[in-house]
Amino acid sequence: MTPPRRRLAIAVATLAFAGFATTACGAVGQAVDCGTMSQEVTKISSEFTTAMGGAGTDIKAIEKASKDASDKLKALAGKYDGDLASGLNDMAAIFESIKADDTAGMTEAMGKIPDAQAKITKACS
Repeated sequence: MTPPRRRLAIAVATLAFAGFATTACGAVGQAVDCGTMSQEVTKISSEFTTAMGGAGTDIKAIEKASKDASDKLKALAGKYDGDLASGLNDMAAIFESIKADDTAGMTEAMGKIPDAQAKITKACS
């Protein structure tokens, strides 16, 4: 993978997780869930970014990092229900679709991130 492709993959992760650290939750009971979810998503983001940084040009390592992030998001979604779970599953699908040798696909994935983020943010409002 050329450096621009790796930067694009890291940009996908950054955009995907940027809003979660400051997600505001309205209901008291849901605030705990959304706060915990936000911390877990931030951890997944950090792990993905670290793995991407270490992957260099290794396409298999990049795709493994994407799959790992997807699997962790799916597991996190299993702890919730409704729109929150749906939004996390949407985010997992975005990461699952990332292929290191498909720059156009990565760009398309970046376009889907705001919708998944909006669903999650709405569920935590």
